[in-house]
Amino acid sequence: MQNETIFYIIIAGITALLLALFQYIYKSKLKSKIRYVLITLRTMAILGILLLLINPKFESKTYYDEKPTLVVAVDNSESISYLKQNEQVNTVLQAIEANTDLSERFNIQKYSFGKVVNSLDSLNFAERQSNISDALKQFGEVYANQTAPIVVLSDGNQTYGSDYSYISKSIKQPIYPVVLGDSTLYADLSIKQLNVNRYVYLKNKFPVEIITNYSGTEAITTELKIWNGNSVVYRTTIQFDAVKTSEIISTTLIANSVGVKTYRVELSPLSNEKNTVNNSKNFGVEVIDQKTNIALVSEQLHPDLGALKKSIESNEQRSVTILKPKDYLSKINDFQLVILYQPNSSFNEVLTEIKDQKLNTFIITGASTDYEFINNTNLKVLWSISNQTEEFQPELNRNYNTFIIDDITFEDYPPLKSEFGGFNFLVPADVILYKTVNGINTEDAMLATYAFDNMKHCVLVGEGIWRWRAQAYLESESFNDFDNFMGKLVQYLSSTKKRNRISIDYKSFYNGNDDVIISAQYFNKNFEFDNAAALTINLKNKENNSIREVPLLLNNGNYRVDLSGIASGAYDFTIKHNTESIAASGSFEVLEYNVEQQFLNADINKLNALAENSSGKAFYSTEYNALISNLLQDNRYATIQKSSKNIVPLIDWKYLLGLIALSLFAEWFIRKYNGLI
Repeated sequence: MQNETIFYIIIAGITALLLALFQYIYKSKLKSKIRYVLITLRTMAILGILLLLINPKFESKTYYDEKPTLVVAVDNSESISYLKQNEQVNTVLQAIEANTDLSERFNIQKYSFGKVVNSLDSLNFAERQSNISDALKQFGEVYANQTAPIVVLSDGNQTYGSDYSYISKSIKQPIYPVVLGDSTLYADLSIKQLNVNRYVYLKNKFPVEIITNYSGTEAITTELKIWNGNSVVYRTTIQFDAVKTSEIISTTLIANSVGVKTYRVELSPLSNEKNTVNNSKNFGVEVIDQKTNIALVSEQLHPDLGALKKSIESNEQRSVTILKPKDYLSKINDFQLVILYQPNSSFNEVLTEIKDQKLNTFIITGASTDYEFINNTNLKVLWSISNQTEEFQPELNRNYNTFIIDDITFEDYPPLKSEFGGFNFLVPADVILYKTVNGINTEDAMLATYAFDNMKHCVLVGEGIWRWRAQAYLESESFNDFDNFMGKLVQYLSSTKKRNRISIDYKSFYNGNDDVIISAQYFNKNFEFDNAAALTINLKNKENNSIREVPLLLNNGNYRVDLSGIASGAYDFTIKHNTESIAASGSFEVLEYNVEQQFLNADINKLNALAENSSGKAFYSTEYNALISNLLQDNRYATIQKSSKNIVPLIDWKYLLGLIALSLFAEWFIRKYNGLI
């Protein structure tokens, strides 16, 4: 409490006493001893009122003990059960839970992880992928301001994410890996990696690259075969020894017919090989008979051009050629879509040909765009010309329904630069992105699609889209989200298909560990998105004719169903409305592959590196008593006494108001009882 406040309290006390004395000594003729009681009550009441006006603040300190947190994370992936470590995991967990000393010293928090992290309720060892690095990163963020050693029960075999042995340096918590699995080395052949394009073209040869590995000391010879159905389309002999433990096989196969084609790569097993599951791997390609050629027409050099080309060509079905306007005119018949980047008067002949041939366009504007020229091109769009530029950020229109948008929100995307003000469409248009300035939606379109005279058009307001692709990578360490969005936009613009009331989005085939997700949108008779529809998918396995019916759930403006975990094989599906005779059909194939069954041993080297880099220690699953002793004896995990300081104003003390009221009531009662009022 400050000295000034103490001074005010003393003055208040003296003032209250003087007023009480004036009332009952100087002014009153009361001579009995009861006047001293009345003086006391009046002094208390006045002092209480004055204290409320001064409102002094009091500090209070409370002390408490904070125990360190012990994070116990269990690998819940299929490789644990495949290596027969289920019972050992339960034994270690029971030992940790049953140790009273450990419970007294730590707040124990238990988690399970596969591809994502969950609270540990139960273990089924059914996760199809394991991401140890992401789990450790999340624990590091959640417990960044605490003392929280991390015990990780895992075989160390990661199938998804970045290398976890190095991420420990950024976590700032000691990590104690508990090694699950056999440490004995056996002779083993495996297909480490297989590289092939997802799409190939009819009658073309496509490359296949296979990386094979050998673990062993003896010289061996094996044969590698590539099967297409029951036919061997490629075979070669490979030799390994203690020095030569890896070989890359490159070959080409020919695509003879259109559709999804599946292949199986197989290494002939050794006579004493313990794990033969990792000797084979399936892969698929989709054979298509043509490629979508896209012209990117621009008069200037800009980073956006490279970003657009890389984004669109991330799908092998599409090819982008960057051209000057006059060069495009001589090759106009070679392209199914034209992107006009910051058009000006030099695009005059290009736009004339586009209108004459009724071609689809994607117009991107910026600071160098001639907006008056665009207004005169009869593209059904009118710009407000101000000759001033502004920067604005995007906001996704969740009600956009021309094609399915998912996995991207644009929330933290950097601003684009373009003309100040908005533009108007002379025909109906669908807005994908709105312009926002300082977080305020201007209701002006930033990205929109529209159609007229059997032509499809799209307009993007703003240059600097290369920053968006970079932002997508910063958020997810992958360009996929942005590239998929651009791919769907280009697919819509280059397609000549009529719009259906149920539109579906899916892949023609899925690898064994991919998430099998199918999205759909349903529109009413006016082609307005209906978020109250009841959609169901009928899934039929072509091999055994079994049928499965699953409802689709509304998620971020799309109806989605997650079929991950279904058996490998070929499937037909139909998505239908439950009360209307409207449906859409498709087919896909799930390739047989279980990445969690590719391991024969625990990855002891990486787990040891993880422990060493984080100042922890690795233990085998049978050494759980040593782990518990190490945690209990480590002085870094002592209980810390902390204090919290609370500053409480007197006006919050409700008892003072009660004391004032009680004093005034008692004074009135005594005076009334003695006939003084």
